[in-house]
Amino acid sequence: MSATGCQGCHTPLDFDVSMAFQPIVDVESCTVYAYEALVRGTDGAGAASVLSRVNDQNRYAFDQQCRVRAVELAAALNMDAMLSINFMPNAVYEPHRCLQTTIAAARRTGFPVKRIIFETVENERVPDPRYLKQIFATYRDEGFKTAIDDFGAGYAGLNLLADFQPDIVKIDMGLINNVSGDRARQAIVGALAAVGSLLGIDVIAEGVERKSDALVLRHLGIRLMQGYLFAKPAFEVLPEVDFNVLLPLADEDRGAA
Repeated sequence: MSATGCQGCHTPLDFDVSMAFQPIVDVESCTVYAYEALVRGTDGAGAASVLSRVNDQNRYAFDQQCRVRAVELAAALNMDAMLSINFMPNAVYEPHRCLQTTIAAARRTGFPVKRIIFETVENERVPDPRYLKQIFATYRDEGFKTAIDDFGAGYAGLNLLADFQPDIVKIDMGLINNVSGDRARQAIVGALAAVGSLLGIDVIAEGVERKSDALVLRHLGIRLMQGYLFAKPAFEVLPEVDFNVLLPLADEDRGAA
């Protein structure tokens, strides 16, 4: 059981939340693989101002409301790609039970459960790593996809990956930024891409802002990318992706073959 247990299960949230969406693109097919739901205030206020209001008492209610709002908006916007929802492991007191509001929202709105990804930030310390593994296993059993966000920036790292193989690993932007000019970063990112391929895990590069980095990432074997190069988060809408930014990658990739 999580450190906070069920003490916050009946504490209502005294503020509302909404979502912005940022695409994760497949640079091979020039399509949107998924949209990540990013918490915002109902007035569009940034994540930091919203998260500053979260505490041990309302963490569970906040986590649940974020899930439901993400599903509701995805359905209303006719999202036909995957939906990636961030969750707080320390807000989950019992994995199966805590999923029921998400499942109910998906059924009510008609959004397919099989197109929902639950991603957790690697740098949120969970007192018992075995409990995080249990959460992931339960989510997968219920038909959801699982992802580790910010991989390479937190506590669990390769130990978590050895114990449990999620569907997706998102490489932290700290490793991605300036990868085109850093041989050490290229070696690490290339190794993670190879590990993902061997284990059947999709690898996503986060924080891609330069075309030069995107090109190097493609040569390292990564086709799924997310970042300002492709689109910034958009409040309560699905942002347009300028695939003209991506097409030269395919052209240059063929020229290097």
